[in-house]
Order: sequence, then C-alpha cells, then structure tokens
Amino acid sequence: MTSLVTSYKVEQCRIHYRGRDFHFVSYDGHPANERRAELAAPPMWYLMGPGRRWPVMPQVLGQPAADVEKALVAWLREQGLEDGER
Repeated sequence: MTSLVTSYKVEQCRIHYRGRDFHFVSYDGHPANERRAELAAPPMWYLMGPGRRWPVMPQVLGQPAADVEKALVAWLREQGLEDGER
C-alpha cells in the first residue's frame, strides 16, 4: 500500500514593515482537480488576514529564512503598502 501522506512542514514568517505587522504562512501545493476546474499549484507563501489568505509567491523548499524574509518584504514593497493602507 502506498502512502499519500507528504512530509510537508508548514512554515511561518512574521514581518514588521512600515509600522505594521504581517503574518505569512506557507502551504503545500496540490494537484489539479478537473471536477472543480482547479489548476495544480506549487507550495506557496500566503499573507494571512482575518478569515482570509492571499497568495504571495511560490515557496522554495530549503530556502534560507533570511532570503524568504527579503522576498516577502520585496513583495510588500511591490504592493505599495504605506502606513495605514491596506
């Protein structure tokens, strides 16, 4: 019997940027689901919000934490987030 359980480990990163705190969480990818018309997705980083999450960037497994943080800050910068905006 083949096990379908993966050894994926969820990661989290909290970033303080321009006076605000942001919480990012990684989630494992998933295969395509034709019945639901869903495309396959790789492991991704998501920005977490109240009852919602937004996709940010693909996760590179084994990437050093400092590089992840730099990439997430770059993403925040690209979004044009200023103090008090969302």
